[in-house]
Amino acid sequence: MPRPNEKLPFPFPFQSKYIQINNHAMHYIDEGKGSLVLCIHGNPTWSFYFRNVINSLSPNFRVLAPDHMGMGLSAKPQADPYPHTLMQRVMDMEAFLDAVAPKEPFHLIVHDWGGMIGTLLALRQPERILSVVITNTAGFLKPAHKKLPLRIRLARDILPVAAPAILGLNLFSRGALFFCAKKRLSPAIRKGYLFPYGSPAKRKAQLAFVRDIPLGPDDPAYDAVNWAENNLHRLKDIPKCILWGEKDFVFDTDYRDLWKKHFPDTPCHSFPEAGHYLFEDETKACMEIIQRFLKSG
Repeated sequence: MPRPNEKLPFPFPFQSKYIQINNHAMHYIDEGKGSLVLCIHGNPTWSFYFRNVINSLSPNFRVLAPDHMGMGLSAKPQADPYPHTLMQRVMDMEAFLDAVAPKEPFHLIVHDWGGMIGTLLALRQPERILSVVITNTAGFLKPAHKKLPLRIRLARDILPVAAPAILGLNLFSRGALFFCAKKRLSPAIRKGYLFPYGSPAKRKAQLAFVRDIPLGPDDPAYDAVNWAENNLHRLKDIPKCILWGEKDFVFDTDYRDLWKKHFPDTPCHSFPEAGHYLFEDETKACMEIIQRFLKSG
């Protein structure tokens, strides 16, 4: 984690805060005042992904952007004492909210694994959810007809390949910089995404996230995701907005269309030339849409 007042070699002009969750330090950004907005990131990103959201919304909202345990600037507990599982992520997020914004209602902005974590959080506490912004993610099981992309299958299922690639070579983070953003990222932005993952010990949560993708009933996360999918209808009356990068090689337009099937009245803004890192590819348009959506609620 950065030292106090340390100048970071990338644009992240926010005060880092830390809170103890289950005896581990969780890093988060807490900027602005007003109605609460909770940003939940995925893998292999961290709160850095939401820097433009924080800058855009903090003049009118209180924006919280935590790093999952093992990710970003949060502590990097090893797998033995700390279960890097979907439900642990959900419980961590609940504990975090109980500590920094107890009982306060909030807007959700979710991306990648953050969508599944946020969906379960919303279903467990629907009375607190003011609205949800859904971006390149899932709140349900993988569509039955789809296979995982080869790069994800290798990382999930072939440990002799995955462990050296993700832990040793940092290929998951490095590859994401080229596969997940369709526009060329500046050197400073690339440094920002890679900064927390400078050694194999700091990348274990990345591997754990990939291996937790549920494909069948024997997988640990399957029951929770299946339950969420079967209960999505309980969120139908919560205002929602979908923003989607159509060139996402994982969460492609089939996932977008499933969200629209579950919530047919939800406005959807789809970007044909954007990838998984939607907020990098279409920063200005996305920030304007999110501002309008939250202010209209």
